[in-house]
Amino acid sequence: MKRITSVLLMIALLLPAATLFAGGKQESSDNTISFAGSGGYPPFNFITENGDVEGFDVDVAAEIAKRMGKTLEYKTTAWDGIIEGLRAGRYDGILGSMGITEEREKVVDFSDPYYYSGPQLIVRKDSGIDGPSELSADNTIGLVTGTTFEGDANALGVKVKLYEDDNQTLMELLNGRVDGVLTDRIVGLNAIGKLKGGDKLTLVGSVLRTEKMGIAFQADDDELRETVNTILAEMRSDGTLKRISGKWFNGEDITVE
Repeated sequence: MKRITSVLLMIALLLPAATLFAGGKQESSDNTISFAGSGGYPPFNFITENGDVEGFDVDVAAEIAKRMGKTLEYKTTAWDGIIEGLRAGRYDGILGSMGITEEREKVVDFSDPYYYSGPQLIVRKDSGIDGPSELSADNTIGLVTGTTFEGDANALGVKVKLYEDDNQTLMELLNGRVDGVLTDRIVGLNAIGKLKGGDKLTLVGSVLRTEKMGIAFQADDDELRETVNTILAEMRSDGTLKRISGKWFNGEDITVE
Protein backbone atom coordinates (compact mmCIF):
# COMPACT_ATOMS: atom_id res chain seq x y z
CA MET A 1 0.00 0.00 0.00
CA LYS A 2 2.85 2.34 0.85
CA ARG A 3 4.47 1.63 -2.51
CA ILE A 4 1.24 2.39 -4.42
CA THR A 5 0.82 5.66 -2.52
CA SER A 6 4.40 6.66 -3.34
CA VAL A 7 3.94 5.91 -7.04
CA LEU A 8 0.71 7.93 -7.15
CA LEU A 9 2.43 10.84 -5.41
CA MET A 10 5.29 10.78 -7.91
CA ILE A 11 2.84 10.81 -10.84
CA ALA A 12 0.99 13.77 -9.30
CA LEU A 13 4.23 15.71 -8.96
CA LEU A 14 5.26 15.01 -12.54
CA LEU A 15 1.93 15.95 -14.11
CA PRO A 16 2.37 19.75 -13.91
CA ALA A 17 5.76 19.51 -15.62
CA ALA A 18 4.33 17.26 -18.33
CA THR A 19 1.49 19.71 -18.88
CA LEU A 20 3.88 22.66 -19.08
CA PHE A 21 6.08 21.15 -21.74
CA ALA A 22 3.38 19.46 -23.80
CA GLY A 23 3.24 21.13 -27.20
CA GLY A 24 5.14 24.22 -28.27
CA LYS A 25 2.98 26.93 -26.71
CA GLN A 26 3.09 28.19 -23.16
CA GLU A 27 -0.35 29.66 -22.58
CA SER A 28 -0.92 32.80 -20.55
CA SER A 29 -3.09 32.32 -17.49
CA ASP A 30 -6.82 32.93 -17.93
CA ASN A 31 -6.67 36.40 -16.38
CA THR A 32 -3.65 37.73 -18.31
CA ILE A 33 -2.74 38.44 -21.92
CA SER A 34 0.83 39.06 -23.05
CA PHE A 35 2.01 41.25 -25.91
CA ALA A 36 5.62 41.90 -26.95
CA GLY A 37 7.66 44.74 -28.41
CA SER A 38 11.33 45.64 -28.63
CA GLY A 39 11.24 48.22 -25.83
CA GLY A 40 13.62 50.35 -27.89
CA TYR A 41 11.20 52.11 -30.24
CA PRO A 42 10.06 55.41 -28.68
CA PRO A 43 7.44 56.80 -28.61
CA PHE A 44 5.73 53.51 -29.52
CA ASN A 45 7.29 51.24 -26.89
CA PHE A 46 10.29 52.12 -24.73
CA ILE A 47 11.76 51.48 -21.31
CA THR A 48 11.71 54.45 -18.93
CA GLU A 49 14.39 55.38 -16.40
CA ASN A 50 12.30 53.56 -13.78
CA GLY A 51 12.39 50.36 -15.83
CA ASP A 52 8.73 50.56 -16.88
CA VAL A 53 7.59 50.07 -20.47
CA GLU A 54 5.52 52.91 -21.91
CA GLY A 55 4.38 54.23 -25.26
CA PHE A 56 1.61 54.27 -27.83
CA ASP A 57 1.79 50.49 -28.41
CA VAL A 58 1.69 49.81 -24.67
CA ASP A 59 -1.39 51.99 -24.18
CA VAL A 60 -3.18 50.24 -27.07
CA ALA A 61 -2.24 46.86 -25.57
CA ALA A 62 -3.50 47.93 -22.13
CA GLU A 63 -6.84 49.03 -23.55
CA ILE A 64 -7.26 45.74 -25.42
CA ALA A 65 -6.47 43.80 -22.24
CA LYS A 66 -8.93 45.93 -20.24
CA ARG A 67 -11.75 45.30 -22.71
CA MET A 68 -11.00 41.58 -22.58
CA GLY A 69 -11.17 41.67 -18.78
CA LYS A 70 -7.53 40.65 -18.50
CA THR A 71 -4.31 41.97 -16.98
CA LEU A 72 -1.66 43.03 -19.49
CA GLU A 73 1.84 41.61 -19.51
CA TYR A 74 3.93 43.72 -21.91
CA LYS A 75 7.18 41.91 -22.63
CA THR A 76 10.30 43.29 -24.28
CA THR A 77 12.58 41.21 -26.46
CA ALA A 78 15.10 41.60 -29.28
CA TRP A 79 13.31 42.55 -32.49
CA ASP A 80 15.24 40.16 -34.73
CA GLY A 81 13.89 37.17 -32.78
CA ILE A 82 10.46 38.47 -31.85
CA ILE A 83 8.50 36.38 -34.38
CA GLU A 84 10.23 33.19 -33.30
CA GLY A 85 9.36 34.08 -29.71
CA LEU A 86 5.70 34.35 -30.71
CA ARG A 87 5.78 31.03 -32.55
CA ALA A 88 7.39 29.43 -29.50
CA GLY A 89 4.52 30.70 -27.34
CA ARG A 90 6.47 33.13 -25.15
CA TYR A 91 3.68 35.71 -25.57
CA ASP A 92 0.20 35.84 -27.08
CA GLY A 93 0.89 38.49 -29.68
CA ILE A 94 3.33 41.08 -31.00
CA LEU A 95 2.02 44.60 -30.47
CA GLY A 96 5.18 46.52 -31.23
CA SER A 97 4.76 48.52 -34.45
CA MET A 98 5.20 45.58 -36.80
CA GLY A 99 4.54 46.32 -40.46
CA ILE A 100 2.22 43.92 -42.27
CA THR A 101 4.16 42.24 -45.10
CA GLU A 102 3.60 39.23 -47.35
CA GLU A 103 6.80 37.63 -46.02
CA ARG A 104 5.67 37.89 -42.39
CA GLU A 105 2.17 36.69 -43.28
CA LYS A 106 3.71 33.37 -44.31
CA VAL A 107 4.47 32.57 -40.66
CA VAL A 108 2.08 34.69 -38.55
CA ASP A 109 -1.41 36.17 -38.89
CA PHE A 110 -2.08 39.89 -38.46
CA SER A 111 -4.91 41.90 -37.02
CA ASP A 112 -6.46 44.74 -38.94
CA PRO A 113 -4.09 47.76 -39.06
CA TYR A 114 -4.13 49.89 -35.92
CA TYR A 115 -1.96 52.71 -37.29
CA TYR A 116 -0.20 53.86 -40.44
CA SER A 117 3.23 55.34 -41.03
CA GLY A 118 6.21 55.08 -43.38
CA PRO A 119 10.01 55.16 -43.65
CA GLN A 120 11.86 58.45 -44.04
CA LEU A 121 15.52 59.37 -44.37
CA ILE A 122 17.37 61.22 -41.59
CA VAL A 123 20.72 62.90 -42.27
CA ARG A 124 23.04 65.41 -40.63
CA LYS A 125 22.12 68.97 -41.51
CA ASP A 126 25.65 69.56 -42.82
CA SER A 127 25.60 66.45 -45.06
CA GLY A 128 24.45 68.21 -48.21
CA ILE A 129 21.93 65.39 -48.79
CA ASP A 130 18.46 66.77 -49.54
CA GLY A 131 16.64 63.51 -50.19
CA PRO A 132 16.89 59.78 -50.91
CA SER A 133 17.42 60.40 -54.65
CA GLU A 134 20.83 61.91 -53.87
CA LEU A 135 22.15 58.74 -52.25
CA SER A 136 24.54 56.44 -54.12
CA ALA A 137 26.35 53.13 -53.68
CA ASP A 138 29.06 55.03 -51.79
CA ASN A 139 26.64 55.98 -49.00
CA THR A 140 26.01 53.87 -45.90
CA ILE A 141 22.62 53.88 -44.20
CA GLY A 142 21.94 52.72 -40.63
CA LEU A 143 18.92 50.51 -39.98
CA VAL A 144 17.41 48.57 -37.11
CA THR A 145 17.82 44.86 -37.79
CA GLY A 146 14.70 42.89 -38.70
CA THR A 147 12.68 45.87 -40.01
CA THR A 148 11.04 46.23 -43.42
CA PHE A 149 13.24 49.28 -44.07
CA GLU A 150 16.11 47.09 -45.27
CA GLY A 151 14.20 46.46 -48.50
CA ASP A 152 13.78 50.23 -48.95
CA ALA A 153 17.50 50.78 -48.42
CA ASN A 154 18.40 48.05 -50.90
CA ALA A 155 16.10 49.67 -53.46
CA LEU A 156 18.05 52.92 -53.02
CA GLY A 157 21.27 51.07 -53.87
CA VAL A 158 23.13 52.04 -50.70
CA LYS A 159 25.28 50.07 -48.27
CA VAL A 160 23.52 49.00 -45.08
CA LYS A 161 24.70 48.71 -41.47
CA LEU A 162 22.37 47.02 -38.98
CA TYR A 163 21.87 47.97 -35.33
CA GLU A 164 19.73 46.87 -32.39
CA ASP A 165 17.62 50.03 -32.13
CA ASP A 166 17.32 53.61 -33.36
CA ASN A 167 19.22 55.04 -30.41
CA GLN A 168 22.26 53.29 -31.89
CA THR A 169 21.54 54.22 -35.51
CA LEU A 170 21.17 57.92 -34.70
CA MET A 171 24.26 58.00 -32.49
CA GLU A 172 26.21 56.43 -35.36
CA LEU A 173 24.83 59.14 -37.64
CA LEU A 174 25.86 61.90 -35.23
CA ASN A 175 29.33 60.35 -34.96
CA GLY A 176 29.70 60.20 -38.73
CA ARG A 177 29.88 56.42 -39.01
CA VAL A 178 26.86 56.29 -41.35
CA ASP A 179 25.59 58.83 -43.87
CA GLY A 180 21.95 58.51 -42.98
CA VAL A 181 19.32 56.58 -41.05
CA LEU A 182 16.15 55.13 -42.48
CA THR A 183 13.40 54.71 -39.89
CA ASP A 184 9.75 55.36 -39.19
CA ARG A 185 8.98 59.06 -39.70
CA ILE A 186 7.28 59.50 -36.33
CA VAL A 187 10.01 57.62 -34.49
CA GLY A 188 12.59 59.80 -36.20
CA LEU A 189 10.88 63.05 -35.27
CA ASN A 190 10.54 61.94 -31.65
CA ALA A 191 14.17 60.80 -31.41
CA ILE A 192 15.59 63.97 -32.92
CA GLY A 193 13.63 66.05 -30.41
CA LYS A 194 14.99 64.12 -27.42
CA LEU A 195 18.47 63.00 -28.46
CA LYS A 196 21.47 65.00 -27.26
CA GLY A 197 22.80 66.58 -30.46
CA GLY A 198 19.52 65.86 -32.24
CA ASP A 199 19.37 69.47 -33.42
CA LYS A 200 22.17 68.55 -35.84
CA LEU A 201 19.88 66.07 -37.62
CA THR A 202 16.97 66.54 -39.99
CA LEU A 203 14.42 64.50 -41.93
CA VAL A 204 14.68 64.96 -45.71
CA GLY A 205 12.38 64.10 -48.58
CA SER A 206 9.03 62.46 -47.87
CA VAL A 207 7.99 59.00 -46.66
CA LEU A 208 9.06 56.37 -49.18
CA ARG A 209 5.78 54.46 -48.84
CA THR A 210 2.82 54.03 -46.49
CA GLU A 211 3.18 51.14 -44.07
CA LYS A 212 0.28 49.40 -42.31
CA MET A 213 0.98 48.27 -38.74
CA GLY A 214 -0.76 45.25 -37.26
CA ILE A 215 -0.74 42.97 -34.23
CA ALA A 216 0.83 39.59 -35.01
CA PHE A 217 -0.61 36.32 -33.70
CA GLN A 218 0.25 32.66 -34.09
CA ALA A 219 -1.16 31.30 -37.33
CA ASP A 220 -3.65 29.02 -35.56
CA ASP A 221 -4.88 31.59 -33.02
CA ASP A 222 -7.93 32.72 -35.01
CA GLU A 223 -10.18 33.19 -31.99
CA LEU A 224 -7.84 35.67 -30.27
CA ARG A 225 -7.15 37.53 -33.52
CA GLU A 226 -10.86 37.92 -34.26
CA THR A 227 -11.54 39.07 -30.68
CA VAL A 228 -8.81 41.71 -30.95
CA ASN A 229 -10.09 42.85 -34.36
CA THR A 230 -13.54 43.40 -32.83
CA ILE A 231 -12.00 45.42 -29.99
CA LEU A 232 -9.88 47.50 -32.40
CA ALA A 233 -13.03 48.32 -34.41
CA GLU A 234 -14.76 49.43 -31.20
CA MET A 235 -11.75 51.53 -30.17
CA ARG A 236 -11.71 53.20 -33.57
CA SER A 237 -15.46 53.82 -33.53
CA ASP A 238 -15.59 55.31 -30.01
CA GLY A 239 -12.52 57.50 -30.50
CA THR A 240 -10.18 55.64 -28.13
CA LEU A 241 -7.49 54.96 -30.76
CA LYS A 242 -7.58 58.61 -31.78
CA ARG A 243 -7.27 59.70 -28.15
CA ILE A 244 -4.26 57.45 -27.50
CA SER A 245 -2.63 58.72 -30.70
CA GLY A 246 -3.20 62.33 -29.69
CA LYS A 247 -1.57 61.69 -26.31
CA TRP A 248 1.69 60.50 -27.87
CA PHE A 249 1.85 62.50 -31.12
CA ASN A 250 0.88 66.05 -30.20
CA GLY A 251 -2.73 65.63 -31.23
CA GLU A 252 -1.97 63.92 -34.55
CA ASP A 253 -4.11 60.91 -35.43
CA ILE A 254 -1.84 58.25 -36.90
CA THR A 255 -4.60 55.61 -36.72
CA VAL A 256 -6.22 56.73 -40.00
CA GLU A 257 -4.66 56.12 -43.41
